Amino acid sequence: MPALNPSKIRAAAHRAMALAALHANSSLATRLSRYNAHMSKARALEAAGGAQ
Repeated sequence: MPALNPSKIRAAAHRAMALAALHANSSLATRLSRYNAHMSKARALEAAGGAQ
């Protein structure tokens, strides 16, 4: 069983937070801003080679 990679876990967590941001009770601009911020962090973690 392979060991869990902290970067992969963090990328998955940011993806979950991005989806949660879309369903929040906020304005559309706020939800989209939070979604984009979390997705950019998730993509950066993947690009760093942590999540494959």
